[in-house]
Amino acid sequence: MTVASVVALLAYAATAVRAQVIAGAAALPASAPTAAAPRGLEGGLLMLGWLAQGVAIAVHAAGLDLDPPGTRFGFAPALSLTVWLVLAVYAIESRVLPLPALQRVLALLGGASVALALAFPGELRAHAGSPWAPIHWVLGIASYGLFGVAVLHAALLRKAEQRLRLKPGAGARALPPQNAHGVFGLPLLRLEKLTFRFVEAGFVVLSATIVLGWWFATPWRWDHKAIFSLLSWAVFAGLLVGRHSRGWRGRQATRWLYVGAGLLLLAYVGSRFVLEVLLQRSALG
Repeated sequence: MTVASVVALLAYAATAVRAQVIAGAAALPASAPTAAAPRGLEGGLLMLGWLAQGVAIAVHAAGLDLDPPGTRFGFAPALSLTVWLVLAVYAIESRVLPLPALQRVLALLGGASVALALAFPGELRAHAGSPWAPIHWVLGIASYGLFGVAVLHAALLRKAEQRLRLKPGAGARALPPQNAHGVFGLPLLRLEKLTFRFVEAGFVVLSATIVLGWWFATPWRWDHKAIFSLLSWAVFAGLLVGRHSRGWRGRQATRWLYVGAGLLLLAYVGSRFVLEVLLQRSALG
């Protein structure tokens, strides 16, 4: 266990606890005026956790904590890197569109991903057989991150729709704050547009990942990773076609997004989890 991992775990835990306390206080009538600006210490703690997790990922991936050093990777490090990328996008986006109520969820995801990477560090990797392989891996993780952000935004949309259907005061504490301008002060149409921008970007990156995988794989293997990747690509393609040609939105669109993201998660993380944890054997890729 590296010092960076410990710092990340502590920072994420502190962020989650503080954000939960603020959310509980915001639900009380007396504290309502301060609920609109819960940014501050918890934002700094979340950033500290993100930075420490980045260091831990770099040390872990390079195998600097091993003797002798060697590159390691697996399903848990892949998840950790995906969550780290989602947090990176959040850090950039929050400067323009503050979404403080997401801090607790992101801190919990960050802490869980760090703990998983510690419990399942992956396996040593030999030198890549193709010069394109590292680019393929980077693009694959990038697509995971982009679709992860899209799913996060879709979840916000779903919560906003639930609030619109509720009677005044019914279950209000369980849903994110919303006003006439939308959720967290962000217009719903703008949030929906952002969601599909991330889907489109993720689809482009995923397409490039699959093409590169087909290009350098000799021969192409129809394994679980390839099949689930192509299935997720087909689902995302169908979602974008439906969105642009038929105007899909709301539940129909988010369901397609969730299905596509689930299939993509199974493509690498799921298949590697089965190999590393359930079957306890290694595999290339």
